[in-house]
Amino acid sequence: MALSKEIGIDLGTANILIYEKGKGIVVNEPSVVTINKETNRAVAVGEEAREMLGKTPGRLEAIRPLKDGVIADFQITEILLTHFVNKLNLKGLFSRPTILICCPSNITSIEKSAIQDVALRCGAKKVYIEEEPKVAAIGAGLDISKPTGNMVIDIGGGTTDVAVLSLGDIVTSESLKTAGDKMDAEIVAFVKDRYKLLIGDSTAEEVKKEIGCAYNGSESRKVDVRGRDMVTGLPKTIQISEAEIQDALHEICEIILTSAKQVLEKTPPELSADIVNKGVFLTGGGALLHGLDKFMEQGLKVPVFVADNPLDCVADGCGVMLENSNFLQ
Repeated sequence: MALSKEIGIDLGTANILIYEKGKGIVVNEPSVVTINKETNRAVAVGEEAREMLGKTPGRLEAIRPLKDGVIADFQITEILLTHFVNKLNLKGLFSRPTILICCPSNITSIEKSAIQDVALRCGAKKVYIEEEPKVAAIGAGLDISKPTGNMVIDIGGGTTDVAVLSLGDIVTSESLKTAGDKMDAEIVAFVKDRYKLLIGDSTAEEVKKEIGCAYNGSESRKVDVRGRDMVTGLPKTIQISEAEIQDALHEICEIILTSAKQVLEKTPPELSADIVNKGVFLTGGGALLHGLDKFMEQGLKVPVFVADNPLDCVADGCGVMLENSNFLQ
C-alpha cells in the first residue's frame, strides 16, 4: 500500500507555493482563478489565469480568492487547491495526503476551521495549520527552538507579519493588512494624482519590481509607464523615476516600521538583547523592495538582513517541518 504523501502549502494572497516532502517546491503559481460566470466553471488557474487579470471579456472573470491573507471566496479557493492537489496526483488509491497550511498570525479560529474544511474537502487526510512568521523564520534558516530571541518581518502580498520567536513559538507578534498589494495600490494612486494617468495593478507591480525603492532612490533611474490619459482618454506613456516611487511607498514603509517598533516594545528585555546581536530578518516578496533593509535598520537601530530566498521562505519552512516530523507534534 502506498504511503500517504505529505505536503506544505503557503497559501498566499499573491502566490500559492506547494512543498512536497522529498521533492521540494513543486508548485509556485499566482493565486488566481478565471471562471466563466455563465457556467460557474474554472477556465484557467495559476499563471494562465494571472495573465488574464484586468483583461477578460464580460463572461469571464479573473478572481484572486485571497484578500489580505485570508480567504475571501471559499468556493474559488477550493477550486484553486483542488486543481493543484489533482495536478500533483497526491491522492493514491488508499492514501490521502497530509497537508500543512500556513496562514497569517492574527487569523480567527473561525477562519482557521474554514481553511481546514477547504483542505479536507480537497482530499486531505490530516490538516495542520501553522502561523506564517514562525514557518518563515524556519525557512530563513533561523533556529527558533532555542531560548533566544529571533525577529522576523514577513511581508507578503496581502499581509505583513512581524513576530519575535523563542523556544519554537511566537512570543509577540502583529499582523498588518499593509503589504505588497498596498504598495501596488499606492503606485497606482501616485501616478493618477501626479500624472493624471490610469494604470492597472499589474503595471504597478512591474514598476515596483523594476524601480521600487525604500531608501536613497535615485532621480536618474527611470522606467516607462504606459496607461490611459485621464484627460484625453487615450493611451499614453510617461517616465517615472526611482525617487518618485520611493515617495509613493514611503508611507507604507513607515507603517511597517512602526509595527516592528511596537512588537519590539512588547518584547521581554532578555529577548530584545538577543535581537540586537542577531538582527532582524526580512522574508516574503516585500523583502525584495530595494533598500528596505537599510530603511528598517535606520528606524530600528538594529541590524536588518534580507533572507536568502525571501519568496520561498514559508514554503521552505514547511519543508523543514515536514522533514522533521517532531515539529508537527
